[in-house]
Parts: sequence; structure tokens; C-alpha cells
Amino acid sequence: MDIKQFADKGIVSLGNLYRISKVMKKAAAGDDITVGMLGGSITQGSLSSTPETCYAYLVYQWWVNKFKDSKVTYINGGIGGTTSQFGVARVESDMLLYEPDFIITEFSVNDSATDLFKETYEGLIRKMLESKSEPALFILNNVQYNDGVNAQAIHNEIGAAYNLPMVSIKDSLYPEVESGRILATEVTPDDLHPNDFGHKIVSEIVINALEKIYKEVFNGNVQDNYKIPDVTVTKNRYMDSIRYNNKNIQPTLNGFTPDLVTQERITDIFRNGFKARRIGDTIHFEVTGGMISVQYCKTIKRIAPIAKAVIDGDEENPIILDANFEQTWGDCLYLQDLLVAGENKLHTLDITITNVDESSDIDFYLVSVIVADR
Repeated sequence: MDIKQFADKGIVSLGNLYRISKVMKKAAAGDDITVGMLGGSITQGSLSSTPETCYAYLVYQWWVNKFKDSKVTYINGGIGGTTSQFGVARVESDMLLYEPDFIITEFSVNDSATDLFKETYEGLIRKMLESKSEPALFILNNVQYNDGVNAQAIHNEIGAAYNLPMVSIKDSLYPEVESGRILATEVTPDDLHPNDFGHKIVSEIVINALEKIYKEVFNGNVQDNYKIPDVTVTKNRYMDSIRYNNKNIQPTLNGFTPDLVTQERITDIFRNGFKARRIGDTIHFEVTGGMISVQYCKTIKRIAPIAKAVIDGDEENPIILDANFEQTWGDCLYLQDLLVAGENKLHTLDITITNVDESSDIDFYLVSVIVADR
């Protein structure tokens, strides 16, 4: 298979090359660089046989092989089943803390093509661009192979506004699958997550764009600077999202207890939260912002507790938090909005266990509270 025959079709734009030229020239001079990947399960490496056969690692290897005098540090910030709404809340701790020079962002099959995710994605992009290390960003759009669905329309609208390099698997590999020139089963066992061969193709489509950028950079075809746009595409209310867990907030506990088991890696997602399993157990937060969401564990185990969330004491309008997960692929780090476009002020949040199965030993596990528009 000659991937070059369709790889160019995946290049949506090479964007402004000023920042990535700085990274490449830094690496070419033998200086250390850090390469990061932020996204969902495909970036994490789901269904690749080893971490080294995931597209993210293969793209990292391109940097290693291309710049042999540079020490290249690899940060994989992929967490399965998560969106850019969670991404913007965790990017500081999971990526920006390491002061990356280059970041690929990939949430196109977890986000939906809605105004919400356009806004959360812009918040994520802008937060990374404004971070201390001034990283070069690169947008990757993966795709569902059974129907071609992804969120690239809204992601690429943001990418175009910020003049970023963008590559689309929907525009390159997917047409080959849709036409039958490549069988879907050759590249993915579940019409979503690539197998090793699929990851290799995705990596080569990304690398094809990086090679073109490399040539432009070292032929001197680079813009003189890069300026973050003054005007945002959306209201950009999620950029300052903060994620509260037992490491940075002390709520009032009545039956809930903090989970003090050490989180070993970012994919160890059910850590640093609060748990309870008795009817009437409560946890009380006071947080400031106009958007409030919670993350909790939806589990395939039966039967899990059910809780209610109440904002500002409004007991007549509780939000139900049902920890029973109806899917079968595994436990889910579920993100549920409680307050959207509310008043930016101090709010109270009370979560109370309302239903349990007395024969079950399953906890209600509250992972975090996310607040935005502060």
C-alpha cells in the first residue's frame, strides 16, 4: 500500500509555521525538546498491541529519528472516553506542567459537532497557546470508520482561526475505506480504534505533513512571527476551567471519604476523589464560577448507587447522578453539567446519596468538580 497516494489529501492546512520552526531549529541545534500528545483513547493507544505501536509514539519516533542530536521527551496525555471539555480542565496538570515544545491535540471522535465543544475546544487551544513554553500546536482529526462522523468541522474552524497545522484522517484514510480500496477490518476492529496497522497509517499521514513542514522550515519559507488572535471565535468561557479534587479542595464531608490511594499515571482515572455508599451520605462544596460540572464513575458493575446534586439549595430541581453504566466496554469517567451559563458568583453544591443496593459493596465515586467561567 502506498500511503503517499492519499496522505496529501489529509493536509487541511500547514498553518503558520513560526512556532514549529522554532521547535525544529531548536532540535536541529541539539537542544532538548518535549513532544506531547493530548487526546482520547486513540491517543492513549487503545487497541494498539503495545504502547510503541500507537500513532502517538510513532510520531514521537519521527522526532527522535529526524533530530538525532536532540534528546526528545515524550508525554502521552491520552485518556480514553474523554472530551475537550475535560481536556481544558486537565491540560495544565497533564501536559503544560512539562513545558512542551510541540503538542498534537486529538479529540475529534470524542467531541460532538456542537457549540459546546466548539467553545471547550477553543478554550483548550487558546490555553495551550498562551502557556509558558509557547508550544507549537498540531490538530489531528480521527474518524469513525463506519459512518465518517467526527467533530472536525468545529475543530478545524478553531484551527483555521488560530492558523494551526491540521491533518484529517476523514479526508485521507477514510475515503479509501469508504470506497472499499482498504477494508475497514484491515485498520480497525471496532470501526473506531485503529489496530497496529491503522495506527501506522495514521502516524504516516501525520508524518507526511511534518515532513512537508520540515522542508518549508529549512528552506526558509516561514512567517516572521505568530500572533494569537485578539478576538475569540466563541465566548471562550471554558479556558480558565479548574478541576477540584481532594488534592486542592476541602469540602464538608458527611459520610463521603477522600480516596487517598496514590495516582500512579494519568490513565489511573478513578483517583483523588471522594466516595460513599450509604443513603444520606453528603458532600458540600462552595465554588465560584458560572459553569459547574461533576465527574463521577459510571460502572458496569451492578448495582451502583444513585445520587442527587443540588445547586444553591434548589431542592426542587435536583440533578440525578446515576452511577450505573449501560454500556459494556468498561467503567466510564462521566462528565455531567450541573450549571451552564449561570451567574459568575459563589455557588453551593451538595451531592447526596439517594439510592443504594444493600447487597452491593459498590461506592459512588465522585472524581472531581469542574468549574469554568470564573
